[in-house]
Amino acid sequence: MVVTFDTSGLQRVDEATWSHSATGDWINLKLNNTPLTEPAWLENIPAMRRNLAVEYSQMGCLIEAEPVVLGGVRGVCQVVKAPIPNAPSGQVFLANIFLAKADRHVMFGCVAEERGITGVRETTIMAKLGLLLDGWVLPHPYAPELKGALPYHRGDDPAWDAQFPDHPLSRVRAWVGWVLATAQVDPAFAALPDFVPGPPAPDTASGR
Repeated sequence: MVVTFDTSGLQRVDEATWSHSATGDWINLKLNNTPLTEPAWLENIPAMRRNLAVEYSQMGCLIEAEPVVLGGVRGVCQVVKAPIPNAPSGQVFLANIFLAKADRHVMFGCVAEERGITGVRETTIMAKLGLLLDGWVLPHPYAPELKGALPYHRGDDPAWDAQFPDHPLSRVRAWVGWVLATAQVDPAFAALPDFVPGPPAPDTASGR
């Protein structure tokens, strides 16, 4: 594998997926033999973040996009929330680490869903802060005018993770910290030329 990591406590589902029996979280690792299609990358982090925020707003909300280094390879970790598909309530949280090279890229991620009573983190924090809904929702830090499928709010702040260690958002962030400290990258992959974004693809629908 391009990325190797400790699979203790995980059950192998297929060649690219593992599950955690205690939490129900999923770990995914996939090598894609194609370059990323991002028009902006680590050379222009504000533009990259804005593009990602707009992209994820259609399905939920990008919480953060942070540059990372894993096994000497530069990449980006994207933390995202979305409604649980086909469920009356609840959210799913994803932390995806993208390691990009010139002609291929790796996606390494953790997926965690709310289970049981949902919204406990949010309602507890709102009560602690004495906030109503109009003081809870914040402008998106990467695109302040953006209105997405889910709002960016005060409960997304990592400062709250220690008080809610079992919440799926806290779990995916903890997974990122563990992976960055312990996982290893195949030296052959690390030695490949870095990804350099090209110009955006033409918009055929508008004729541009």
